[in-house]
Amino acid sequence: MAIQIGIPRLPGPSGRALTDLALAAGFVLCWSSGFIGAKLGAGSAPAVTVLMWRFLPLAVALLAVAALARRTWRGLTAREVARQALIGALSQSGYLLTVYSAIQLGVSSGTTALIDGVQPLVAGALAGPLLGLFVSRSQWFGLALGTAGVLLVTLADAGAGSGPAWWAYLVPFLGMLSLVAATFLESRSRRRVPPMVSMTVHCTTSAVVFTALALASGAAAPPAETPFWVATAWLVVLSTFGGYGLYWVVLHRSGVTRVNTLMFLMAPVTAVWGAVAFGEPFGAQTVAGLALGLTAVAVVHRGASGRGGTSGRTSEIKSASGSRTPEGAPLP
Repeated sequence: MAIQIGIPRLPGPSGRALTDLALAAGFVLCWSSGFIGAKLGAGSAPAVTVLMWRFLPLAVALLAVAALARRTWRGLTAREVARQALIGALSQSGYLLTVYSAIQLGVSSGTTALIDGVQPLVAGALAGPLLGLFVSRSQWFGLALGTAGVLLVTLADAGAGSGPAWWAYLVPFLGMLSLVAATFLESRSRRRVPPMVSMTVHCTTSAVVFTALALASGAAAPPAETPFWVATAWLVVLSTFGGYGLYWVVLHRSGVTRVNTLMFLMAPVTAVWGAVAFGEPFGAQTVAGLALGLTAVAVVHRGASGRGGTSGRTSEIKSASGSRTPEGAPLP
């Protein structure tokens, strides 16, 4: 499996560029919807209850589809399935539990999204020692701007009034680290797993984890209120199938850096959405922090395109057979 780290200059016909643009826009919108869905469910049930009922029916449905599409799973070894389960535990279970917990603790959805958006700085810092990849100076500058934006918005949220304790703002950072670990683990995989297979394994893993946590804490019984089930449906359709599915599609098509820079766009979308839907803080300091995040995206993209379309050079992780996944190859 080959993963290109960088933001490629899109070759070929304009249809390729339009497809990538549509995928990126859909990813940003659907991923942002997860923070809003978490806020919708926060007032009706504990985080583990919402997450259990988000993933349990979904896992059953995906396993039923998998039983009918056995050919898709042909050739997968137990080790590869176990690796996907670990990736799911990091990118779904660990990530979502911290996001939901932070929002229930009182951290605003926009701030949570922006804290998670610092992921590019961490990924950039680890790309060299872990993957042997190059990150340009302009990209580092853009990532530093994004971090400054995170600090501004976090301080604005913390000073907005009756906010949560200071340590609550550390919870989303744990989720961000969990997602970074999953991204690098996937990048080092030798075999490219079909998205439907990986989603099935990931969602089943999360269903097991959250059901165990809910049962252990006595929070497995769902409330009867309509808002709970509206939030659950929202999270399954938009956040899981839309956001999580598109995350891996964009990752495979464009690489880690492209996905990470798109993460900076989650915060402005989520902050505006949260301010309109829930009246969350959206003052001058918040706007300034979000503007820094958007500037960071522009700097990182320009730094990549200015070096021939990649982050200084094209680096690939090759499979044991020496084959590579060509840029733009359709997903199975």
